[in-house]
Amino acid sequence: MRTKVIIMGAAGRDFHNFNVFFKDNEDYEVVAFTAAQIPGIAGRVYPVELAGSLYERDIPIYQEEELPGLIKEQDIEQVVLAYSDLSHEAVMQKASLVLAAGADFRLMGTKSTMLRSNKPVISVCAVRTGAGKSPTSQKLVDLLKEKGLRVVVVRHPMPYGDLLKQECQRFASMEDCILNECTIEEREEYEPYICCGTVVYSGINHKKILSMAEKEADIIIWDGGNNDLPFYWPDLHIVVADPLRPGHELTYYPGDVNIRLADVVIVNKVNSAREEDVELVINNIKSINNRAMIIKAMSVITPDEPELIRGKRVLVVEDGPTLTHGGMAFGAGFIAAREYGAKEVIDPRAHAVGSISNTYEEFPHLGTVLPAMGYGPIQMKELEMTINAAECDTVIAGTPVDLGSLLKLNKPVVKVRYRLQEIDTRLEDIVDKWLESR
Repeated sequence: MRTKVIIMGAAGRDFHNFNVFFKDNEDYEVVAFTAAQIPGIAGRVYPVELAGSLYERDIPIYQEEELPGLIKEQDIEQVVLAYSDLSHEAVMQKASLVLAAGADFRLMGTKSTMLRSNKPVISVCAVRTGAGKSPTSQKLVDLLKEKGLRVVVVRHPMPYGDLLKQECQRFASMEDCILNECTIEEREEYEPYICCGTVVYSGINHKKILSMAEKEADIIIWDGGNNDLPFYWPDLHIVVADPLRPGHELTYYPGDVNIRLADVVIVNKVNSAREEDVELVINNIKSINNRAMIIKAMSVITPDEPELIRGKRVLVVEDGPTLTHGGMAFGAGFIAAREYGAKEVIDPRAHAVGSISNTYEEFPHLGTVLPAMGYGPIQMKELEMTINAAECDTVIAGTPVDLGSLLKLNKPVVKVRYRLQEIDTRLEDIVDKWLESR
């Protein structure tokens, strides 16, 4: 008899764990997945075409709220937690729910879920989503390309659409984003690399993705999602910590694990955080990993048209995941409004429609910033309607995606970019030393 399993996920780590551990494992039968955090990803199926020879039908994906009933109805023996950016308390609450329903609760470690590459891998992960992984990864790409190395980025998966089409995706141009019907959340991650001529891979089947990436890379950069662990064994593991959320480096899953595994920890946003919070984060890091090199860094924010901010009434649009399950009340856009002299940051909540309004109800801490929610065409249209209804002079886009080209907006959009600037030790020096040691 095969052990009956449900995998709790959010369309990413769950599918990876299935592929690398459960797919061809005759000791287990994955009966279902459950979905959380991301709107609209339940009610789909994991296609039988991707499930392997042990499966004769699609594997259903349910809302996580249905989990206790599924455990009892399907006689489930194990439930595997396979998504990220949860407080330790939330993890144990989910464990208690599962145990009370009668199943075992399981977390999977690095040995059973990480793939090995025949090319060097640098991973960039974080303590929390929105800590500053992307600027760090982008800086690494620039440094390595300047040294004449071929760099390919593999991005943590975001398969929110047709899973058959998203088995292995390669992005080298904006046309690839259009052809793959990318969401705003996907574009936020892919566009900065595409604009600098770097190939990005993503999708469901990371064995296949790794094989493809290795063919055109001297070095692979793993660009992590949320605060998840890498899918590939890293030769250099870089983790970004956020002193605007001090203490989370010890209390969030699996960001805490990332800190314990880190070779380098970048304490980012020191120009925005309180000095005592920066020191608290550094001391917490040292308490669980005294071998990691620690770098202090600033997140330097630059708007492309600052004259459209000064003295204006502005609507601030921020990166969606950073604000929602990341728990932040503001991001780079709000900081730009403050630093560049906006007359007023208007409250968008009165203009929110559809799922955007629901987002404010689910995350009441959001306040006067608008999360760039766009997990599908309908939600993207609702975001567009919300922005167009707002009574303001300028839209400040603190999200990496080019909102002005993606949505039909009736106001000028100021793009805010943020880059990593080290204060003491340079990232380049660490990379040079690492390259010399290989």
